[in-house]
Amino acid sequence: MSSSSMSKRIFLAPEPRAMSDIFDENDLARLRAVGDVFVHEAGPVTDALFDEKVVNAEIIIGQFDLPESRLKRAPSLRAVFNVEGNFLPNIDYAYCFRSGIRVLSTSPVFAEPVAEATLGMAIDLARGISRSDRHFRQGTEEYGLAANREAFSLFRQDVGLIGLGDLGRAILPLLRPFGCRIRAYDPWLPAEYIQTLGCEAASLDEVLRRSRLVIVVAGVTSQNQGFLGEQQFSAMQRGSGLVLASRAAVVDFDAMLDFAERGHIRVATDVFPQEPLPTSHRARQTRNLILCAHQAGALESAIKQIGKLVVGDAELIARGLPPILCKLAQPETVKLLRSKPIDKS
Repeated sequence: MSSSSMSKRIFLAPEPRAMSDIFDENDLARLRAVGDVFVHEAGPVTDALFDEKVVNAEIIIGQFDLPESRLKRAPSLRAVFNVEGNFLPNIDYAYCFRSGIRVLSTSPVFAEPVAEATLGMAIDLARGISRSDRHFRQGTEEYGLAANREAFSLFRQDVGLIGLGDLGRAILPLLRPFGCRIRAYDPWLPAEYIQTLGCEAASLDEVLRRSRLVIVVAGVTSQNQGFLGEQQFSAMQRGSGLVLASRAAVVDFDAMLDFAERGHIRVATDVFPQEPLPTSHRARQTRNLILCAHQAGALESAIKQIGKLVVGDAELIARGLPPILCKLAQPETVKLLRSKPIDKS
């Protein structure tokens, strides 16, 4: 590695992640080979700390507040890595774009584990596995065909995807062995691109009306909060399945529970409008509903990949090359994102 690469100054403040969770010894050794690393793990990044340790940094690894007033005091800054996994609204992205500062997220590490859990929830909705388990424990089980009156197979099934970003693309190879006919709706993608992925580009209404299983993997933006509501759920086939695997804010959660309770649809959700979910929340008693505690992406192996993505891209940046592993904030869309920071409480 060249001497210019070794001169990089890196400020690392991973909270709410823990250093030991996202970096192993080899990752840290590689990062220190890129340059001088200052680690801050205790508490917020105050203005005093910023002026002492961050103003000369060329790479920031963390998701603390970076308004224009701070960014202007860091003239050497070239990249900001968010290791939490979201593009948060606490950065002046416009200033970063004007100043050649790349803002990157490690969210791609969660695509495969969430896709895997999504497939598991989809199969459960279709075949009623956890429902059968509950009936068995209650002594009300049925056997054979009688237990499968409401079941359907994923093989050669009509499946709809709402959203076709990292997570949607990770689901596609898992569905391929089933020979599903997949229709996808994503207003941020052209039909030609959707078709290259082996999907039929479709309208939201087509996806809802023609799919026996609908998988929602759209990120939440200022344009789509609550866009799946009573009208959309009523358009779905009676007895169809809905897997909500991205963000709860894209649905009218109460309306979704209403349609599940009435038996119009069956729902599996890994996300909720409030987390932790209050013990009194109606979702805990709603029928035709599978509940997972926002656990789909929280695998130790996935969290460990965060450090590897950061180090790999930091090495490229140090060599004067563009990063390729992390997701890069785009000026046209990052201002629309409305993801909430993770809650460690």
